[in-house]
Amino acid sequence: MATNISFILNGDEISYEVKDHWTLSHLLREEMGLIGTKEGCGNGECGACTVIVDKLAVNSCLYLAIEVEGKIVETIEGLASTSGALHPIQQSFVKNGGIQCGFCSPGMIMSSKALLDKNPDANHEEIKHALAGNICRCTGYVQILESVEAVKNMGGQNE
Repeated sequence: MATNISFILNGDEISYEVKDHWTLSHLLREEMGLIGTKEGCGNGECGACTVIVDKLAVNSCLYLAIEVEGKIVETIEGLASTSGALHPIQQSFVKNGGIQCGFCSPGMIMSSKALLDKNPDANHEEIKHALAGNICRCTGYVQILESVEAVKNMGGQNE
C-alpha cells in the first residue's frame, strides 16, 4: 500500500508517495537520491543514518517514512548554504579533524546540530551524551568532541 505524504525537507515543501513499509532512510537515499544519510547497521545502533525531524535527532533506519507527514526534516544536504558554504558545524569538523573516513560524519554532524540548536551552551558531558548513539569506526571521538566544542565556543552554529 502507498500513501501520499507532505513534509518540509531542508526548507522545501515535499509531496511524495511512499510505501507504508519504507523507512525514512530508504526514502531519502533510494527514492530521493540524498545519499548523505548513510545506513550502517540498519537497526538503530550506529547512528550513521541520523537526521533531524522536528528538531530531534532520529535514526532514519528505524523511522517510518510515513511518519514524517506534516513534519520538518533536515538532512546533511540541507546544512550548506545555497552558495555551497559549509555550515559552521561542518566547518568545525573539517578544521578540527572530526572527519576521518567520513562515513559516520553526517550522523555525527546532525546529532551535534540537534543538540546545539536546542542547547547552544551544552557542556562536555551533554555533548558526549548527545553523540552516544553515533559510532565512529575510525575511533575519532576525541576530534569529534573537539569539533563540537569548537563550534559551540564560536557561536553562530544556527546560521
